[in-house]
Amino acid sequence: MKIVILKDELPGSDSKWKLACDKKNLDYEVVDLATQNWYEKILMLKPDILLLKPSGLTTPYKEMFDERLSILVNEKKLFCYPSLKEVKIYENKKFFSYWLKANDIPHPKTFVFYYQREALQFVEENNQYPIVAKTNIGASGSGVKIVKDKESLVLYIHDTFSGKGSNKRIGPSLKKGKWIKRGLNLILRPKKIRERIEVYESRAKDIQKDFVLFQEYIAHEYEWRVVRIGDSYFAHKKMLLNEKTSGALLKTYSAPPLHLLDFVKKITTQHQLDSVAVDLFEKEDGYLINEIQCIFGQSDNYQMKIDDKIGRYIFIDNSWCFEEGNFNDNENYDLRLEHAINKYKS
Repeated sequence: MKIVILKDELPGSDSKWKLACDKKNLDYEVVDLATQNWYEKILMLKPDILLLKPSGLTTPYKEMFDERLSILVNEKKLFCYPSLKEVKIYENKKFFSYWLKANDIPHPKTFVFYYQREALQFVEENNQYPIVAKTNIGASGSGVKIVKDKESLVLYIHDTFSGKGSNKRIGPSLKKGKWIKRGLNLILRPKKIRERIEVYESRAKDIQKDFVLFQEYIAHEYEWRVVRIGDSYFAHKKMLLNEKTSGALLKTYSAPPLHLLDFVKKITTQHQLDSVAVDLFEKEDGYLINEIQCIFGQSDNYQMKIDDKIGRYIFIDNSWCFEEGNFNDNENYDLRLEHAINKYKS
């Protein structure tokens, strides 16, 4: 079996896939999809599986990755993991909102304006605050702003369309805390400092100035995160910190309601999404999907813990069964690789 790992623009972005492949003694090559001769390189290697680390940092690289992957999958019929659909809805909040709407999937109301006059007209007609302003790309809450009044929303719109750009955190999050631990970790790993600086520089250059995206504010104390990788399901709560759950790294672990797993299983199966993290708001009448990501962070070495036992849920004989064990090593890349191989063989 021949594997090609398609990395993103950042150094070290292929490390988790490489480690997973090394554990299984698999033959692999790494290709930077941003290089000029990407097409020739990949076809020459004749891969059975393309393992992806899709770009989600800046708009130019995101567009490049999606375009080139589309050619490899749709035109050359290569097998990739995660899937092309999972990559296209990843870190593209505009496209994701259209996709949710087209498929009648419950989600917070979302508005995308390319004309400044339409955005300002929305302000005149909107009387519900706060409202959430988001950049199209922005992981860990970096492009999210909670706008609390009309004047602030008008200013946000003017800043965006004037060329100043939408509000977006460029540097490290000041809200995560643990500064001593995080600082020591970087000091002991100078290579990591260089990688972080590259991330911040890339964010600074990526200015969103042609459109605004607003989302209905859903009052919440937490978001559910449900991870599905193949037949393995994991769930925990992402707790609110300074009005945001994304990037806060505050989690609680307990048994999730089984109807939550039913909901995620139904949506992901129906739309062939089997390597994703789904973030959801819980309401009295059901769930609203906030994000679906094929690549996501993991601050703990597990994704679910029930009664101090880490493990996963699997669906057997029409019922959910908890299976104890550590299934999230190597930030889920080991489990992803196993799933990718099984999908390819089938």
